[in-house]
Amino acid sequence: MSFEVVEAGSRSLMTADAAAPTDCSSTASTATNSAFHLAPEVAAAPLTSYANIVLPGDFPDPTIAKIGDTYWASATSAEWGAVFPLFKSDNLVDWELVSHVFPTDASLPGWAGANFWAPEIFHEEGGKTYVYYTARKKDGPLCVGVASADRPEGPYTDHGPLVGQRYGSIDGFPMRDEHGVLYLVWKEDGNAYKKPTPIWAQRLDEQKMKLVGKKVELFRNTEKWEGCLVEGSAIVRHGGYFYMFYAGNGCCGKCCTYATGVARAQSLLGPWEKCPQNPILKKNATWKCPGHGTVAEYQGRWFLLHHAYYTDSHEFVGRQGILSEFTWNEEGWPEFEGNSPQAAPLRDVSVLNVDDQFGGPGLAGTWQWPVGQQPEAGVSDGQLLLTASPTGVLGALVAQRTFTATYKATAALHYPSLAPDTFGGLAVVGDPANALALVAGNGSLQVWHVRAGQYQCLARINLSACRTLNLRLEAWGGQRFRFTYNADGGAWQPVILNSFALDGTYLPPWDRGIRVGLLAKGAASTVAFNNFAIRNQR
Repeated sequence: MSFEVVEAGSRSLMTADAAAPTDCSSTASTATNSAFHLAPEVAAAPLTSYANIVLPGDFPDPTIAKIGDTYWASATSAEWGAVFPLFKSDNLVDWELVSHVFPTDASLPGWAGANFWAPEIFHEEGGKTYVYYTARKKDGPLCVGVASADRPEGPYTDHGPLVGQRYGSIDGFPMRDEHGVLYLVWKEDGNAYKKPTPIWAQRLDEQKMKLVGKKVELFRNTEKWEGCLVEGSAIVRHGGYFYMFYAGNGCCGKCCTYATGVARAQSLLGPWEKCPQNPILKKNATWKCPGHGTVAEYQGRWFLLHHAYYTDSHEFVGRQGILSEFTWNEEGWPEFEGNSPQAAPLRDVSVLNVDDQFGGPGLAGTWQWPVGQQPEAGVSDGQLLLTASPTGVLGALVAQRTFTATYKATAALHYPSLAPDTFGGLAVVGDPANALALVAGNGSLQVWHVRAGQYQCLARINLSACRTLNLRLEAWGGQRFRFTYNADGGAWQPVILNSFALDGTYLPPWDRGIRVGLLAKGAASTVAFNNFAIRNQR
């Protein structure tokens, strides 16, 4: 079994978007993995176990929908573009990145500014594909919006927000009731204000773009295990009941307490009965805080695609998309083996290595950038050309997800491309305000420490002229970082600091994992990179 991602002329971690060839959503460069197997079964054997990491890396709040014979999936993007990746699969295990709902900053909804969370894919036979998603209205609350496309892969047209209550509205899920009437189910984000978190339902018109009638509360957080919230509703109909899988308690970060419950009702509008065995999916020694998923059926078997933190990397990699199988018990309730995720950790993390030689016609779709700060970037003659920006501490930035807590990342900087007062380098990034970076510019090599937007130069080394400056960062446990470098392929030299390694514990935001990327800071000159790689380790 494998998470297979095909590129033109090679196999890679993911395919790229088929968008404009001059920006970060363009067709793929050669970021390759020759064999990407995430489970021990051989390809020719029948698939008997579907407990797998299927979206490795930072892919929270995954959604899944079957359209024709193909399964489509997406996940939260938060503050990284491109927004809402779109994957496809024919067996729930092998996934290919095809496109994004909003592939560029220019395609983002004009009303939304941040918090691109929890997409839900909705399709009815013969109709369009709709994505209901959460975003924060500019100078306003969290809202549930909707975009539509004639094909699942897009392009998508946004239709604006459907609901944005005073405390915020998130996690929209469309569902038809027992009479065939279409509803939107969502959570009121009361926990942000120390209030309860009702789950609401309200009719959607048949154009699927407007709420009509009055909203009805289905239930709210009332049980001890649910803590301050219930959220992430996903509903499926089975055996005469509607079953709502939902998450409760604290979603994110080092101290998360998330778990998954289920409730059922014979009518969509209730009354709803919560399962006496809740939570039905909770942490174990391998996975922590499992929740916020969507149900899929495949060959008569039932699965929840949800996220969880792998305990060995936790917040430093982020919430990964995993597949958990469940069955229906004699009382009609869903049950997970061991009441916890059964996905095995990867035996060989090298299958997740990234190797980009920038040999394709454009930048691979696995590259990301801070939402609202999409840089001018392209590929030419085997180089990434990143236009520098004076904005912020880091300037222009493109980055890749990380997959393990211990790894080495390298980049080859074409040193003669650096104009005066322009810096280019390699960085480990939580967000643009929190990073550690090894950068070159103005005849020197520097280590930058960025925390809460405040910059500090920790070391400065004078550089002689060279053609290629190779930069390397080493990470241990997601928390400790060390930088080395060489010129034109010489011996690696450590950057001497006050300690052997820098403390990066502060880097991950509350809801995201760490990225590793390339930066260009300065006036509008171009910085050239010859290659980029990540080598994962246990």
